[in-house]
Amino acid sequence: MIELRHLRTLMALKESGSLAGAAKKRFVTQSALSHQIKELEQRINSPIFVRKSKPLSFTQEGARLLHLAEEILPKVLETETDLKNGLETETNQLRVGIECHSCFRWLMPVMEQFRQEHPQAELDLSSRHLFDSLNALEMGELDIVLTSDPVPGHSLAYQHLFDFEVKLVVAKDHPLAKEAYVTPKQLAHLPIISYPVPLTRLDIYRHFLEPAGIEAGEQKTCDLTMMLLQRIACKDGIAALPNWSINEGHGLSLTTVKLGQEGLKRPLFGAYRRHSANSALIQNWLQLVASEGLSRQQKTN
Repeated sequence: MIELRHLRTLMALKESGSLAGAAKKRFVTQSALSHQIKELEQRINSPIFVRKSKPLSFTQEGARLLHLAEEILPKVLETETDLKNGLETETNQLRVGIECHSCFRWLMPVMEQFRQEHPQAELDLSSRHLFDSLNALEMGELDIVLTSDPVPGHSLAYQHLFDFEVKLVVAKDHPLAKEAYVTPKQLAHLPIISYPVPLTRLDIYRHFLEPAGIEAGEQKTCDLTMMLLQRIACKDGIAALPNWSINEGHGLSLTTVKLGQEGLKRPLFGAYRRHSANSALIQNWLQLVASEGLSRQQKTN
């Protein structure tokens, strides 16, 4: 019999495009995942994907099972959520996951307004699922995730909130400070100061240096925004930050430069489960975030 775990594995294969990526999403070893796939293939007496295909390509049988997974899993997740929260009552809890270390400060007015409009609601803002927030959302551990990197999937909906610009931040007496904009080549091998996230997750690397084939310099990490900005002012390195982070550096000898002639623009999405029991709270929160984000953008332009 085909089980839900098999269908979840198929979805993980589709979303990640590789066995290693699927194993990571399913929180199992690659060996265990391969064993599960072999077991499924024996049950249907057919391979489910073409071996050594890049990107991963499903067979006809695999594609049919994937279609089944896309139909069944969202319904299972929705039913589980309904049963957990109560079929008739809407939960008054809103758990918001953030994939950005510097979002907390500018979200404070949003939190205050939300609490005024929903005094009985329990609001929890957290970055504890930083590297796995969308999976936590799918599993029902979060209600909303603010992210710039949506992952295709049928169980989650993504609502675009606003776009923001990521800029290079340097000391005012840095050699690049007077440039109208910088090219990837100008940043080759320069030390990068960032929050404690892998280099491969940084916007400056993923969307600026790596596409140009430029090697990044040493990565230095820092937990607090103000400390990070102070280190930049001391010419300990450079950083690429959203507008709202840069505004915290008042009084420091800093300046910003565009990344590329057109600037590096990134979107912010609100991700949530379809048919959530607290959908009214979710939509209200997202509207407040979008309004606050647009207001801040107008002030910085």
